[in-house]
Amino acid sequence: MTSILYLAETVVTMNARNDVFVEGAVLVTDKSIEAVGDALSLKARYQDATVVNLDRTLLMPGLVNTHCHSGLLRGTAEGLPVWAWLQKYIDPMHRVILADEAALASRLCYAEALLSGTTTIVDMWRHMHGSAEAAENLGIRAVLVPYVAEHPDHDYFETLDANEQLINDWHQRKSDRISVWVGLEHMFYALPAAIKRIIALCENYQVGFHTHSNESRFDVEKTIERYGARPVQVLEQTGLLATPRTLLAHCVWLDDIEIQLLADHGVGVAHNPVSNMKLASGAARIDAMLAKGIAVGLGTDGEKENNNLDMFEELKTASLLAKHSKADAAALDAWSICRMATIDGARALGMQETIGSLEVGKRADMIGLNIDTPRMTPLIASGSYMNLQHNLVHAAQGGDVALTMVDGAVLVRNGELLSDNIQDTIREVNLAIGPLLARRDAWVARCGTAVNELEKS
Repeated sequence: MTSILYLAETVVTMNARNDVFVEGAVLVTDKSIEAVGDALSLKARYQDATVVNLDRTLLMPGLVNTHCHSGLLRGTAEGLPVWAWLQKYIDPMHRVILADEAALASRLCYAEALLSGTTTIVDMWRHMHGSAEAAENLGIRAVLVPYVAEHPDHDYFETLDANEQLINDWHQRKSDRISVWVGLEHMFYALPAAIKRIIALCENYQVGFHTHSNESRFDVEKTIERYGARPVQVLEQTGLLATPRTLLAHCVWLDDIEIQLLADHGVGVAHNPVSNMKLASGAARIDAMLAKGIAVGLGTDGEKENNNLDMFEELKTASLLAKHSKADAAALDAWSICRMATIDGARALGMQETIGSLEVGKRADMIGLNIDTPRMTPLIASGSYMNLQHNLVHAAQGGDVALTMVDGAVLVRNGELLSDNIQDTIREVNLAIGPLLARRDAWVARCGTAVNELEKS
């Protein structure tokens, strides 16, 4: 076994007490964390370990992105609310995207995630055998969720057959870093028989279930019109809240009854503040969810609705949106947001015993931030003027990440991706986007997007 002792100016553990060690250290043995604490004590205790001195660095758990869509449409799908946006830009893309393009999108997005400090990503996407290979090759921890629809009006997404095949081929098979859950684009996109099969797949394979819910007012209104109940109530009635692990994205328009249902069923929520603001969806009631003990993580959503995968930007936006929407400068304190990006995100995935904090026995998923920058200065890590948590939320940026480690393997060093040639990926994406957009435009020219498929169905 190989043991490496990483020394840092500051170690932020995100354990139950939010312990911080000034002049701290983390001992990594193979894939796991063996010790966390004061640097002098650990150096004396583990004299045989290889010592790596991370000068002017803050060590913390890797960030957990609880909702993302790989993609190639960055900056080309703008200026519409969510349902119109889906019909004009996104659904036509799903009709024409090729498997190699989908795999390339995942390569790009996972690389961007690692470079900006994300070590675990929940990705709902297409043709996900390519996504699995990208995750395996780049080294990121991934929860892969096929973009499933089982409805005749939406027959251009993934099928449950494909989802089951991905589970059989990849779920913790070649690497326990890669999990596969059962996905559903939205309740509207599934017939009753499909919902029963989703529940059966989750139970049979003991995997989680992930979908979008309560993202917009239209979502809620249409669900009430169709089913006579609000979205979370329908999810409960169908049994989709009782899977081994259910994670709902967005949850912007929840009422008190729905929040209680999520708490009662132990459902995780992926909060996507940048996407919700960009698509004018609204501000989720995060304070009410946290008050009920709901595990709320942060998500970037996709590159087309964000337009980046920088989770540190998500931390800041989550803080600002909460304060702005409630007209309360004290809303959603900094430590709560840091926990949403780390240990609470892990809890939303049911992975809190494995990742999300720097604690003995957990996997060595860890990032190092360069704190030798104007925006992180001054950094006060203790005492009555402690500002470390506020700097992490309001000042840090993904570009400050100097080190990214997953399962003890260094994937980013000095801000450089080691597990892939990012410039090759960028060149390939720039070559691929033209043909993809041309095929999408040709499909739209033939078929149009003006008919609201939800209204006609």
